[in-house]
This record gives sequence, C-alpha cells and structure tokens, in this order.
Amino acid sequence: MIAQTSTPSASAHPAALASRMVPLVVGLFFIWGFSTVIVDTLIPRLKALFSLSYAEVMLSQFAFFLGYFFLSLPAAALLNRIGYFRCIVTGLLVMATGGLMFSPAASLGVFPLFLLALFTMASGITLLQVAANPLIASLGAAKGESARLTFAQAFNSLGTLLAPLVGSAIILRGALNAPDPATTPPDVLAAARTAQAHAVQTPFIGIAFILILMAIAFWLLRNRPGIPATDPDSSRHSIFELLRMHPTLTLGAVSIFVYVGSEVTIGSLMTNYLMLPQTLGRSAQDAARMVSLYWGGAMVGRFIGSYLLARVQPAKAIAACASAAAILATTSLLSRGWLAGGTIIAVGLANSIMFLTIFAMAISGLGEDTPKGAGIVCMAIVGGAILPPLAGTVADRFGLQSALIVPALGYLWITFYGWTSRSRQA
Repeated sequence: MIAQTSTPSASAHPAALASRMVPLVVGLFFIWGFSTVIVDTLIPRLKALFSLSYAEVMLSQFAFFLGYFFLSLPAAALLNRIGYFRCIVTGLLVMATGGLMFSPAASLGVFPLFLLALFTMASGITLLQVAANPLIASLGAAKGESARLTFAQAFNSLGTLLAPLVGSAIILRGALNAPDPATTPPDVLAAARTAQAHAVQTPFIGIAFILILMAIAFWLLRNRPGIPATDPDSSRHSIFELLRMHPTLTLGAVSIFVYVGSEVTIGSLMTNYLMLPQTLGRSAQDAARMVSLYWGGAMVGRFIGSYLLARVQPAKAIAACASAAAILATTSLLSRGWLAGGTIIAVGLANSIMFLTIFAMAISGLGEDTPKGAGIVCMAIVGGAILPPLAGTVADRFGLQSALIVPALGYLWITFYGWTSRSRQA
C-alpha cells in the first residue's frame, strides 16, 4: 500500500549489474506491505485480549503510523548521508527489532509494549520506503523505470493480500475471548492474557527472522557496482516555505493524509465489521480471510489503473475512484447483509490508484525541492494514525457501522481534490 521520499541520483551506473538486484529490492516492497496489513488482523485479538474499546484498540494504528510523521524527513536526510543499501540495512534491522519486541510484550501481556513494538516496526518501514522507491526506479535502464515501479508495487499489494490470510490462521485462531477484568483475580487474568498473547507474537518473530536475513544480504551487496549514489538535498526552502509556495503540494499532502486514514480505517475495522450479525456474521478467522479481498482488489486495480492512466487524465481518475469509494462506503453504512459486506470490500478496488497518483500530482513541478516535497507528503501518511482512532470513537458511541462515515467523508474530500485539480493538468 505506500510512499517515497527521495529522488534517485542521475549518476551513471552499469544497468546490467544493477538490474540483477531488482528482485531483492522488490522483496522489500512485499515485506513492508505484508507487515503493514497484518496489523489489521492483530486488532480483533488485542481488543478481546485487553477488553479494549474501539477507540483504545485503534491506538495500535496510531502507534504504527506515527512513525511516518516522525521519521520521514530524518530518514531522507539519513539516506542522503549513508546511501541506499546502508539505509535499507538500517531500516531492516530497526523493523526486525520491532518484530522481536512482540516476544516480551506477549510474555508480559502489556498493551503499551505492543504499541511500542508497532511504532518501532513502522519506523523501520519508513526507512525502507524512503530508500526503496527511488532505488527500484534507478536500477536498470531509464525506459524501464515505470515497469519496475509497477512490478514492485504489485508485490507490495501481494503482501497486503497474503497478510490477512496468515493473520487469520495464526493470530485469530481460536475464540476471541478473555476473562472479565472486573470479576477475574489479577493473577488469573495476567496468566490468561499471557497465554493468548503468544499467538500474537509468532508471525512477528517470523517476520523479524526474515528481515535479519535480508539485512545480511543487503550488507554483503552494499559495495556492489551498479548501486546509484545519493545526492545531498539541494532544496534551499523550509517546509513551511514550500507549502506556501506550492498550493498543489499542500492540497496533495492533505489528500494523502485523508486517503491513508480512510484506507487504514476500513482495513482495521473490517474484520470486526464482517463479524457483526447485521453484516455477514462471520467468525473472526473467516472475516479476516475476507479482508484479503479488500487488499486484493487494490492489487487488481493497480494493474487496470496502469493501463487507464496512460489514457485518462490522472485528476479525473482520482475523482472517479474517490467518488466510487464514497458511494460504496455510504452504501455499506446504510445497508445490511451481503450488500453491506460486499460494498465495503469493493472499496479496495476503488482505492487502487489513489495513493500513487495523488503522490505524483503533489510533487509535480517542484524541481530541486522534489526530495523535501516528497518527504512532506510522506509525513502526511500519519493520517493512518489519526483517522482510525477517530472512527473508533464514533464506533464506541454510535456503533461500528456508523464509523464508516469517517472514511466516506474522507473520500468525498479526495473527490473534490481530484475534480478541482483538472485545470492544472489541462
């Protein structure tokens, strides 16, 4: 599903040698897509395990996406200083540290430790995204840049497709229940939480092991010929100056904030939503498996979008997709049964092109300010930390189905953004 914050160097490098590293870099796209979305299947388990409200359990997404806000610009600066592969190694090790932190969190059965582990993982993912997007674009001949990016993003989507399936089989295995904190002795409650929390740590420890192996591989290849060099950030303007000088950047950053928040809100709530009697009444495992259709729709839509965007004005495509997403979310909000479940899953297809297209429009025409502008837009991914807890608060007060009003309104804003941006692309 997400972002980039630097521009590849134009320095020459042996294209043949560089292109052989493409599969390894593509693996990064898969692993951060998988890791981001498996958090969605974590939410129902944590909610039951710690007897949390929807607003409280959505702090997991708050902790995760907060990493983008704090790390995006520092990560871009680190990339310029140490280069692509060393930045990737750093990101992999930070991310692996977050995965390993799930073990003490599960052993102690303490919710804040899970939040710290999620924040650490997201910090590592931010470093990966800062480096991997511009790197994949520059590995090989210039004429194949778009094809490589599309290929890499497809594997990112494959990760988001498989994550709910793995999460449903491991994290959501068994009943979602825990002793009542009001009536259970503290020692019994702590023991029960520890026992159930161990199901949560398994996939994250596995992810950490894979990340460490990938870090070793990138470290061994760090001096290989063909790796492009990074350039110092040539921008002379501050963040606030850029936002004032480029309204398109400001509107694009706001739209990324709203889009990521809306997408993550739906993905986070969907398992619990599909479990509701008035929607599909599925078990936790079945509902989590169905979430893969939401992310799979985004993957299919990206392939369709790569064809259509060569023939349709991007601003019009954004407006059309966002209005479709708003209609689908509103329909689900106002309906029941298969119509409610099917329409909310179909939002994934409408989501497909929005992130990358909004991102490209936001940084278009920035010139030497492009790296810093891209960092600003990447910071806006923090919308994934803000909108889900807001939707959780609505769910606690008015019911889970009513929480869909939050992403529905978000998609209406993006429709407005796309529609009003048409003249700038004429």
